[in-house]
Amino acid sequence: MSPALQLLLLLLLLLLLHSTAIAATTVAQLRPRYYSETCPRAEQIVRDAIKKAMNKETRNAASVMRLQFHDCFVNGCDASVLLDDTPNMLGEKLALSNINSLRSFEVIDEAKEELEKACPGIVSCADIVIMAARDAVALSAGPDWEVKLGRKDSLTASQEDSNNIMPSPRANASLLIDLFEKFNLSIKDVVALSGSHSIGKARCFSIVFRLYNQSGTGRPDPAIEPKFREKLDRLCPLGGEENVTGDLDATPKLFDNQYFKDLVRGRGFLNSDQTLFTHPQTREFVRQFSFDQTEFFNAFIEGMLKMGDLQSGRPGEIRRNCRVVNSWPQDILFEG
Repeated sequence: MSPALQLLLLLLLLLLLHSTAIAATTVAQLRPRYYSETCPRAEQIVRDAIKKAMNKETRNAASVMRLQFHDCFVNGCDASVLLDDTPNMLGEKLALSNINSLRSFEVIDEAKEELEKACPGIVSCADIVIMAARDAVALSAGPDWEVKLGRKDSLTASQEDSNNIMPSPRANASLLIDLFEKFNLSIKDVVALSGSHSIGKARCFSIVFRLYNQSGTGRPDPAIEPKFREKLDRLCPLGGEENVTGDLDATPKLFDNQYFKDLVRGRGFLNSDQTLFTHPQTREFVRQFSFDQTEFFNAFIEGMLKMGDLQSGRPGEIRRNCRVVNSWPQDILFEG
């Protein structure tokens, strides 16, 4: 048998083994304490990484938590949002809802680096995103909960899919209800998960329209409380720097129910937030959560778990680097 034929057969065998290993794990069976035997310290390693990142910059908590939303809604929780663009793939980082908005990818990188030292090739980037979101909430004085793990990382990402799915800051409650319904998430889930805006900041870019030209009227959104609007006008003047950021609620470093209290008072930062109180289907949940923080926390946990269950059923792997897919056999055989 010629060397060329031997090489071809070896390549085919490696490809078969690679695809078989991937296919066997297409539908992940998620469960708590998934890494208890294969990487016992996995969850503690991730929590330590989030704590370290928050010590550097408190805002990292909100940024890391957002990654779960932007990952899971686009073809399931598969870490596709973490992939960098390649010459053959436009990923999700530069999608309309993500560009100049999603951040703190390096926090996930640092957690992955530590996990690879402790347990090489075991913990998926998709699971890191889920753990990190939970930890960001817990370390911001919010609730803590047990997450289900066992996801695989996607082999690709799609900017187009993200553009077609993710809502803009201009979205209203009706659009959010319709979007969440596609993923079997209830109206209560819409309101509870919007409470993720209890921490963090957003850009003036996201609210200039509602300050100066709501719905094309040339006037501000009448739902904004007048004194709060004056504050926003000073922060985000017409023609000003659109990347200036403002707090999403009055306690941006604490995960609490202040966000809902602010909505009741007409002090929501984003249009998509304030319409939760002006829309009849969501208003009562906003009121309920503004009165009862424990109820909000319980509903938020339920929504995060349901969102974390979203899967595409597509093939996956355990990436060594969260930003790129692993090398395929032919890349290894023919490199150099």
